[in-house]
Amino acid sequence: MSDIIQLLPDHVANQIAAGEVVQRPASVVKELLENAIDADASEIKLILKEAGKTLVQVIDNGKGMSATDARLSFERHATSKIKSAEDLFQLNTKGFRGEALASIAAIAHVELKTKQENDELGTSILIEGSTVKSQDVTVTPKGTSVSVKNLFFNIPARRNFLKSNTVELRHVTDEFHRVSLAHPNIGFSMYHNGSEMFSLQASNYRQRVVNIFGTKTNEKLVPVEEVTEVLTVSGFVGKPEFSKKTKSEQFFFVNNRFVKSPYLNHAINAAYDGLLKDGYHPSYFLNLTVNPKTIDINIHPTKTEIKFDDEHTLYAILRSSVKHSLGQFNIAPVLDFNSDANLDTPYNYKDKASQTPTIEVNSTFNPFAGEQRTPSYSDSHNRPIYSKTPPANWEGLYVGLESKSNASQRDFSELIFETEAKTSSIFKSDAVTQRKTTYQLRQKYVVSTIKSGMLIIDQNRAHQRILYENLLEQLTSKEATTQQLLFPLQLSFSNSDLEIVKQLKSDLEYAGFVFSEVDNEQLTITGIPVGVPESEVSIVLEQLISDVENDVPDQNFSASDLLAKSMAKSLAIKTGQTLNEEEQEHIVNSLFACKEPSVSPTNKTTFITLSVEDIEKKFM
Repeated sequence: MSDIIQLLPDHVANQIAAGEVVQRPASVVKELLENAIDADASEIKLILKEAGKTLVQVIDNGKGMSATDARLSFERHATSKIKSAEDLFQLNTKGFRGEALASIAAIAHVELKTKQENDELGTSILIEGSTVKSQDVTVTPKGTSVSVKNLFFNIPARRNFLKSNTVELRHVTDEFHRVSLAHPNIGFSMYHNGSEMFSLQASNYRQRVVNIFGTKTNEKLVPVEEVTEVLTVSGFVGKPEFSKKTKSEQFFFVNNRFVKSPYLNHAINAAYDGLLKDGYHPSYFLNLTVNPKTIDINIHPTKTEIKFDDEHTLYAILRSSVKHSLGQFNIAPVLDFNSDANLDTPYNYKDKASQTPTIEVNSTFNPFAGEQRTPSYSDSHNRPIYSKTPPANWEGLYVGLESKSNASQRDFSELIFETEAKTSSIFKSDAVTQRKTTYQLRQKYVVSTIKSGMLIIDQNRAHQRILYENLLEQLTSKEATTQQLLFPLQLSFSNSDLEIVKQLKSDLEYAGFVFSEVDNEQLTITGIPVGVPESEVSIVLEQLISDVENDVPDQNFSASDLLAKSMAKSLAIKTGQTLNEEEQEHIVNSLFACKEPSVSPTNKTTFITLSVEDIEKKFM
């Protein structure tokens, strides 16, 4: 039998490795930004076209590379970050594998321009699919510029799996946030299709958080500081009242590297125990500094997973640090059932001596006295004391009451009624009474009778289906009715959230919203759809943003469908809401007038039926 095992060609091996390192344009952005940081750059610029599918370019003012290093950087396992295996446990750089540029060059057109500070000319290298097309001398400023064009040009199947530009841009923005938050001392800027999305100057950590997520974020932050021998914690957590339905504002950085750790996230949630509403998540931006020898980040190619030597100790320190900060800044409520607030001494009276109060009794006081009162200033503190003159013969007010009560009883007994009241039997009724056909069970289900037995409807899911079909019809016909607001409604959102609103602006206007301004972290609304309370507009928009972030729709998704689902979820009657008989009947009738009454917009069952036979079996 002949030998069948053979070495793969380099270009095939590179494409296989690229499948692990480069998953989408955001992966390219992450690797290039981290390389720029390792090059000691102080200004980094990110330029995108079509969410990175056509172009991802990163320009930095770092130390640059020589001609030899520039060529060698595209070889697999070529790196300047480590030299031995022991260096993996003393990492102070972002990269160390030496696979990023080789993997990117295997599936894209890459152009590299670099120059060191003391060189007069730089180096330009052009690579297509791991093949070096040219290497020339060029004029370029100090630093490095890497342009990645036509991502996955030689792997059409992978390119077809990419999502829409909206979704891919959101993933790129997330990576940009993670890198820029980890290094507030570096200036970052981001451009997409020629328009500036972010311009972040070098600043402190709090200013970096505010510059990314909006000026309103400043009032939401609570500082966290804790220094121990094992762990140093610094950063900010959000106040409980500003918690969000999504986890978009949750960031852990270990030694200036973004990581995902469900275990540490549980520690934060434990610190917020009892402070958050159900379904809401706290915001946090925390930097953890540990000894590099106690962690291992060489687990996954994305380097977002991490292993700690002693996770239990880190859990306890992190939980107590966050809880201490919430208590120190009076965020967490403190209940003391043994103290009475009425007995607390006011601050202004803490230095005053107590005095025995004087008690004076007015012996001439009479509750039946007239309204004429004359003040006499006989009090030691010169306070008026009112005295009343008792009326003469006040005892006479009670004379004759007994005779009057007897007379009233006699008069009442002598009353003659014109007609006698009719008392009808419970078995024979001449009046026609309307029979009740619907009932509400535990403020969650609407129960109704049908010919074959019993119908049980989930009121929340049923109302979602009703609202969904009505809203979808309005959006597709573009004939929604708008209710003009007397005073414009102003809402604040982060730049990333505003981008989502801008993308869905036309569909929101078809639904009945009217916007006068959508810019500078401010959303001004002058008209809302009929049926949407003004107090719930912010809830509807936050739910819509949350759905867009979580559902990750692809190219085939309908913005109208997503908007209808999101608004139906926000406006539907909730579990626990009491419905009168008319509202119950409206739910039943409207549900079965829908095209798909059996399922909610999220494909969950809206009602079940119990036949008479099923009920009879329960009594057997």
